[in-house]
Order: sequence, then C-alpha cells, then structure tokens
Amino acid sequence: MEAELRFESPAMRALDTARARGAGYADIRFEDGRAERIEVRNGSVLTLSDESSIGYGIRAFYDGAWGFASSDDASDAGLDATAALAVAIAKAGAAVAARRFAEAPVEVYVDSYATPVQIDPAGVPLGERVALLLDVERALHATPRISVGRAWVDLWRTDKEFYSTTGSKIGQLLYQSGSGLSALAVGERDAQERTFPGDVGLYQSGGWEIVSSAQLRENAARIGEQASQLLEAPQCPSGQMDIILGGSQVSLQIHESCGHAAELDRIMGWEANFSGTSFLDPSLLGKLRYGSESVTILIDNTMPGGLATVGYDDEGSKSVRSDIIRDGMLVGFEMSRDTARTIGRETNACVRAQSWRNVPMIRMCNLNLLPGETPFEALFDDVANGVYMESNRSWSIDDHRLNFQFGCQVGWEIRNGKRGRMLKNPTYAGVTPQFWNSCDAVADRRSWVAWGTPNCGKGEPMQTGRTAQAAAPARFRNVKVGVGYDG
Repeated sequence: MEAELRFESPAMRALDTARARGAGYADIRFEDGRAERIEVRNGSVLTLSDESSIGYGIRAFYDGAWGFASSDDASDAGLDATAALAVAIAKAGAAVAARRFAEAPVEVYVDSYATPVQIDPAGVPLGERVALLLDVERALHATPRISVGRAWVDLWRTDKEFYSTTGSKIGQLLYQSGSGLSALAVGERDAQERTFPGDVGLYQSGGWEIVSSAQLRENAARIGEQASQLLEAPQCPSGQMDIILGGSQVSLQIHESCGHAAELDRIMGWEANFSGTSFLDPSLLGKLRYGSESVTILIDNTMPGGLATVGYDDEGSKSVRSDIIRDGMLVGFEMSRDTARTIGRETNACVRAQSWRNVPMIRMCNLNLLPGETPFEALFDDVANGVYMESNRSWSIDDHRLNFQFGCQVGWEIRNGKRGRMLKNPTYAGVTPQFWNSCDAVADRRSWVAWGTPNCGKGEPMQTGRTAQAAAPARFRNVKVGVGYDG
C-alpha cells in the first residue's frame, strides 16, 4: 500500500492565500480518516460503528506568532476563508505577545510513508469480525460468576497529506488496529475484573494481523477463570517489599510518570489544563538521576508496530529516535520545533493532532523502555518476599507527575523466588525518581511488547492521542505496597 497525493491543488491555493494575507510561513494538513469499532457484550453486538471524516487544518506564522484554523469546506471560497482566518489569528497573537518564541521552519521534505500491513482490515468481512468477538465473549463465561463479558476491535485508517510554503509535500497512509476482552466476575460483596491483553487490549500500527496476534480466542477462558478466582483470593498484603510488574503495567507507569512529565510544553508551563505541569526543568538535563542504570527510555517514532509510528509528525518533521533517559540519567524531552529551540536543541518530531480539526501539540508518541538481559522467570529468583502484579485497575498521580499510586487487577505472592498464591486488589505507591531508581532489572526482548495506549488525553479542549510505550516486565526493590501503608 502506498500513500498518494490527492490534495495538492487545493493545498497550493490555501498556501497562496495565506502568503497573500501576510503569512511568513504556512502549512496545511489534509486528513481523510476512517474509524471502525465493534464491541460485543454478553452475547449481543453492543457497538457497530463506522465513521469517516475528511478536512484540513492550516497553520500560519506571522511575526513570531502562530494561528490555526480548520474546515471541511474544500471549495475555493472555503480554502480562502480558512487560510485568511489562520493568518488573522496569527496577527492577533503577534499584536499582544510579550515574548516571541516561534520561528518559521526551513526544512523541506518531499516524501511518502505507509504503514506496513500484512492483512488489510477492509478484506476481512464484517461477519467474520463479529463472529470472532462473539466466540471470544462466549468463552469468557468459563464460570457462572462471570456477570459481564466484553470483546472489542478498533480499526483506524488515516490518509494524511502535508504541504508547506517552504515546499514540503508529504503523503502518509496510516493503519492502526487493536482488540481486547474483559470479564467481570461478581460474588458476595465483591466484583473483580480481568482484561486481556494488558488493561486495554493490544493496540499497534498495522492491519488485521494485530488483531490475530492478540490471541483472544486462545486466552478468553483463562481470563474468565482468573476473574472468578479473584473473588476467593486473599487481599494483597501491605508493607515495604519487592515487586515485579507485568509488561503492560510497566507501560502505563512509563506513560504517566515519564511520558507526560517529559513533555517540554508542560515543563515550560505552556500546557497545564488537562494533566498538570511537570516536576522537571531543562536545568536538570544531564544532572537528574531519573532511574537506575537499568532504565533507558527513548522516543522512537520509527519503531515497527508502534501505535504512534509515522514517517513525519504534524509539523512536517521527520520521525527519529531520541533519548529521554539514558542509563538512568535524564537527557532529553519530547519536543516541538519551537520548544526545542528554547533549550538549544532540535525537534524530535513529537507533534500530533487528534484530527484535521485540531491544532497540533506535543505528544509522547512511542516512548519505550529498552529491554534488559534477564529472562522473565529469572526476575523472581532472588525475591524473598514480594508481589508480582499485572494489568492496571486504577491510577492516581499528582499534577506534577511526581507522587503516584497504582492498583492492578491481579497479583501473585512471591516467596523465596517462587510465584505462589493469587492475590486480589494489589496496589503500590511511590515518588517518580525514587521509584525508577529502585528498578534493578528489566526482562529481555522475548518479553518486550509494543504496548499501545489508544486513548491518551491532553489539552483543553481535550485531544485524544494514540501513543505507545514498549516495555517488558521489570523488578523494583523495596516499594510501598498496599492501601494505607505508611512505612
């Protein structure tokens, strides 16, 4: 599959209008998107949606300020009006700006990118998709205690084109897919849920092969049985102890305590509305030991399978690999062109918009914890007393991304290097740098998964982004475990 340029003529008209209205630079991003979702609940199709949307967004630069406007009107009059509005907004910003951070970009890219796809979802009949989910949901009812069973599939196809007054012409054809299942068991004065894979499902870039690789049929009965078993499981103990987190839980830990914290617009105070600011500061680069030497976290928007993998971001910057934490030291942030310039660096292409309607902003994209050299089962070997936890159930973190508490769906007691009885309602808490410094081992590449987050919120009004945090299970020493434990 290849990305083809369809909107060059209207794009050139809009850019010409922006220049004629005084813009020093302008770009336009066309998007033709399709989103499909099927969800089955208790033997019935609960959701069957197929939505399409097409439109464009224009950014205009004038005297150190940006303006943005969007529309689905691709007539000559509509293009002219939208471009003029973007320039007018930029001029209004320039008239009141006390300081000027922005500069017009000079990069030029003429290129295309398409997500590698093995199985085009459009070739999988709707009846086959629904039949899969009905089979999976039926298997979840492994015991009479399963009150609610759910199974779902999400599919996205986005045809994007980017043009700029510097001469960039970039076409991208993006496919993203995901699926999952959930079993809710209800007993006397208790309810327990298990989801699979991870806590939201398996979401990656690619086609129907991503749904197949989730192995929902193969795991449905086991997950249903675990949900039922949790009703009888003992409560997770409280205390200071070692923990091992499953890969999807490590992924969420990265997302909340590293990803949002390292967004440079939060750090600079440009973004605070939805998820607060950050405890980080540019002066800490190369000085703050964010984690142990086992912890290396990097942006890789070129990663095969990453839910946020693209050829170029929504500023027209080429995707790259970029260190955030290297051997435990804070060495970088997620940046746009303008924010990077304020700290003397170059963008690492972390700018995205939810759709053509939205202004692009910094997002964490693919933020990955590199695997270690320890086989997963060997993580347990020298844990005398601890808990292995899987799949997030709840989370809370302060608006500086510093103090947090997470709850998982299921845990297993660890005694003298062996995994023992199942535990319910496991929780752990910590402070971000101290917690990551307690990580003394990350499992090897055989356990490393490109876990995707399909519903990351940021901004006001909020935009939903699709991000990824590839991770393997990891071990953390001497962690606060259990609700209400004070140490």
